[in-house]
Amino acid sequence: MTHIVGHATDARGTAALHLGAMLARSSGEDLVVCSVVPSPWFPSMARVDAEYHAYLDTQAEESLAHANETLPPDVAATFVRHRATSAPAGLLEVADQHDASLIVLGSSSAGVFGHIALGAVTDRLLHSSHLPVALATRGFRAKAGATVRGVTAAYGGAEDADNLAVAAAAFAARVGASLRLASFAVWSRPAYTTRLGSDGEDDVLAEWLSEMRAATEETLGKVRELPDVPHDLAAAVGMGTNWAEAIEDIEWQDGEVLVIGSSSVGPVKRVFLGSRAAKIVRHSPVPVVVVPRAAAAELAAEATQT
Repeated sequence: MTHIVGHATDARGTAALHLGAMLARSSGEDLVVCSVVPSPWFPSMARVDAEYHAYLDTQAEESLAHANETLPPDVAATFVRHRATSAPAGLLEVADQHDASLIVLGSSSAGVFGHIALGAVTDRLLHSSHLPVALATRGFRAKAGATVRGVTAAYGGAEDADNLAVAAAAFAARVGASLRLASFAVWSRPAYTTRLGSDGEDDVLAEWLSEMRAATEETLGKVRELPDVPHDLAAAVGMGTNWAEAIEDIEWQDGEVLVIGSSSVGPVKRVFLGSRAAKIVRHSPVPVVVVPRAAAAELAAEATQT
């Protein structure tokens, strides 16, 4: 299997390369770095078109040379220049050609440093990819020899949450990382002067916490029955008055990745971010892997086989 790293033809940014190297080093999978060159919309006899596409080819080759210099020497990679009607379409085509298991992308340069910002390519792939998509935070850098040390799976207690948890557990066990199931609650306590009659809200929150902890422990029980179990299992609940506070409420470590499932309202075989998942992705301080429901179910089924 292979990881595909999308690398911009203008050679901007190295976050995706660092994330791809860390993931490939951890999993032992091959790495393919791809620059997508736009294809002409229709044949043209104009020489200016030929010169323009020659310029794009040269730019892509230079960006791949830059990627080759950036990747650490202990990570072997293949460098591919591919023509396609768009960058998302090209990355998916290359992924199919190389039987890829993951597409790795960086964040938009317009985003907040240390967090994930979706650009045109990432946003398109997060609504069309049949493969998991890994997103690097803006400015992400992995230390020399770094591997994945911890896997946190965003756990919402839905019917398909177990598949994602089991799939994340299988990956964590494979790379020698710990596993944590994390739930997030955004809850704003009413101001003191308006708290009359708000005790019911406290009861609702307490009930939700109790149910979530019970569901999480049940899922961890299923993880413990897997043929390969991560060396350390944990659960956490992050709470805050907004998504940023809730996600920051739990501790994050170097070498950690957050795994999140795609929305249940989207296509089963495609990545599709719902509003809640999009907020978690946007505020995550660590790289995120978004997994389509069909892929999570397939990976979970493989993990349970002895």
